[in-house]
Amino acid sequence: MYTKEDLLNHLCALGIDPKGTLFVHSSYKAIGEVEGRADTVLDALMQYMHEGLLAVPTHTWDNVGKQNPVMDVLHTPSCIGVLTELFRKREKVHRSLHPTHSVAAAGKDAEAFVAGEEKIQTPCGKGGVYDKLRERDAQILLIGVNFSRNTFVHGIEEWDGAVGSISKEKTDLYVINHEGRRMYTPQYRHCAPLGSETFPKLEALALQTGILTMGRFGDATGRVMRAEPLREMVAKILKEDPSYLLRY
Repeated sequence: MYTKEDLLNHLCALGIDPKGTLFVHSSYKAIGEVEGRADTVLDALMQYMHEGLLAVPTHTWDNVGKQNPVMDVLHTPSCIGVLTELFRKREKVHRSLHPTHSVAAAGKDAEAFVAGEEKIQTPCGKGGVYDKLRERDAQILLIGVNFSRNTFVHGIEEWDGAVGSISKEKTDLYVINHEGRRMYTPQYRHCAPLGSETFPKLEALALQTGILTMGRFGDATGRVMRAEPLREMVAKILKEDPSYLLRY
């Protein structure tokens, strides 16, 4: 059984910068048994990053759409795992106002980091949190999941000319903000037929070029990469073949 101290040591061994920006996708089950369970995992991440910024996706794309077009920032649950749902409810955690791809953050300038997402009309558009990850050259940590859960790659698709990844028509969606005000937030949605299931084919090149390094976090494999080198690698691929991520 892992303790918080074990997990802090694993973050250090993975090379995570405690004063930087860290974006985490995770599978809680993959971590194994932890003393104190999911709360201890979050305690370790937040303690390690207390001088930096910790960001976690709290997406709602599976429960907000044409049939249920309203995302309530305080009450709509995350659809991508127990750690994300628990994290968004913690004190001093700020959640963005994106209707389908919200992100929650804690630590240095967290509120400013998530601000303005209600103005973004695609899942990972320019000026939003995924673009800010690129600007900061943040570290991305995948805990127990592979590149198929690496939402940052969707951002690269949007910014660098991937074909067929975003719908041509908007969906009328709304966000209820922290004060209870309903805001109109229409969205172009992800529509690639294979979604993110083709993203793992990027891993071999990322490893080969040193962009991706791997270690452990509990029982889980930890995949660590910097945002900007990953963006440069994928953008180069898309420049040569804009349809690269539309096929296995």
